[in-house]
Amino acid sequence: MSDALLTIENLRIEYLNSRGSSCVVDDVSFSIGRGDVFGLAGESGSGKTTIGQGVLRLLRPPAAITGGRVILDGEDVLAMDETRLRQMRWRKVSWVAQSAMNALNPVMTVGEQLSDVFEVHEGLSRRAALEQAARLLDLVNMDRRRLAAYPHELSGGMRQRVVIAMALALRPPLVIMDEPTTALDVVVQREILGQIARLKAELGFSVLFISHDLSLMFELCSHVGILRGGKMVEAGRSQDLFGNARHPYTQELLRSVLYA
Repeated sequence: MSDALLTIENLRIEYLNSRGSSCVVDDVSFSIGRGDVFGLAGESGSGKTTIGQGVLRLLRPPAAITGGRVILDGEDVLAMDETRLRQMRWRKVSWVAQSAMNALNPVMTVGEQLSDVFEVHEGLSRRAALEQAARLLDLVNMDRRRLAAYPHELSGGMRQRVVIAMALALRPPLVIMDEPTTALDVVVQREILGQIARLKAELGFSVLFISHDLSLMFELCSHVGILRGGKMVEAGRSQDLFGNARHPYTQELLRSVLYA
C-alpha cells in the first residue's frame, strides 16, 4: 500500500514458557495507508487483539514478539526504548478497548480521566486540561456536564464515546479500535459507527478496526484482512473480498453473514 502509515512485516508472536512455546501470530504482514481503515477479522482466538497489542508493545509475559517488524510513521516500534514508547503511545497511536467500562477508572470522573491525558502528555494545568476535556466531549457530541459523571452513571454508548474521545485527545494519526461496539445494542452500534466515520472524515486519522463482525467490517473498512489460527489467510480491498473471496475460510465467513 502506497504512503503507508503502519507496515507490519512477518510479525510473529509466541507464548513462551519453560516447556517451549506456542505461536499465536504466525508471519502476519499488512499495511495501513494514511486515512485508511483496515479491518482485521476472524473468530475469537485468531490473534486479532494480540496483533493490536503488539503494535503498541503492550504484550505481557509470557507473550513475546519473536520476529518481524512494526514500522509506524517511519519508525521501528520494536526498536524503541521505554522513553520513546511512552512518547509514541497516545500521540502516534492510541487504543479503543472493547469494554469501555473496564477501560475507564470507576473511581474517577470522566473529566479527571480525560484531563489527565493533557496534564501528563502536554503539561497543562488542571484548569486548562479540563477545558480541553470539555472540547473532547463536544467532539463526540456529549454534554459537557458529563465531565462530572462517573463511568457507572453513563450508558454503554456514552462510555464508548468517552473512550473514543480519550483516544483522540492528542490527535494521533492511527487509532486501534478493538471491538468498539461489543455489548452495545444495534441502534447504539449504528450511532457509534457513524460517529467513528464522522470523526475520521473530520480529523483524517487511520484506523485498525478489530472485529469478528464482517457486516460492520465491510461497511466501515477500505481494506480487510482475514485471520485464522494466527495466520493471515486473505487480505485486500473490502469490495474485492466481498465480491470475490478466494480462500474457503473467507467464503464460509461471508456465507455466515449473508445467510444469518
